[in-house]
Amino acid sequence: MKWKIWERAVAIGLCLSLTFCCTGVVAESEDIPSRVLRLHVLANSNTVSDQSLKLKVRDRILKDSSGWFTNIHTRAQAEETAKKHLPDLEQQAVDELRKNGCRDSVRVSLENTWFPTRKYNQATFPAGIYRALRVVIGKGAGHNWWCVLFPALCLPSAEPKQKLDDVLTKPETQLTGCPYKIKFKSVELYEEVENWLKSGA
Repeated sequence: MKWKIWERAVAIGLCLSLTFCCTGVVAESEDIPSRVLRLHVLANSNTVSDQSLKLKVRDRILKDSSGWFTNIHTRAQAEETAKKHLPDLEQQAVDELRKNGCRDSVRVSLENTWFPTRKYNQATFPAGIYRALRVVIGKGAGHNWWCVLFPALCLPSAEPKQKLDDVLTKPETQLTGCPYKIKFKSVELYEEVENWLKSGA
């Protein structure tokens, strides 16, 4: 019990320290998750075959859904479009699995999901809870794959700078630049400690 109290005291001290050094970055980055939609694909397991299937399902979804987000300008519009196509997305994933001789089930949904700091091409997104299109294959117990579905940073041909300028404010676009990656790591640690304290761990 005493050890638990000591752990929480240290965590609170760390959290307060991080608050002072990260307040500006947190304030500037906290609105970024509200402007993007992530894609999250979870493999059935970590076997070579299941990981390969995960990538095949990913490629199929990105290919078949690429035209759906044309002329989409906000996260809300992107989410509404994804929601409308949930049955299609599930069918695409199932078709790809069956084509490759796999009988695993597939669950597709829109959920709030925690993501760590992640770099996509020339943009770095801060850790936080994002709205995500989640594709769970089978048990969903394997390594996962994720990217930014809106704005379209998943595809190699995407133009990250242009797309981000269309979606994020100027300060937010500047904040996603690579020099802020270390600061985002501090924000990530701050939020993890904060979540841990709230959970009463």
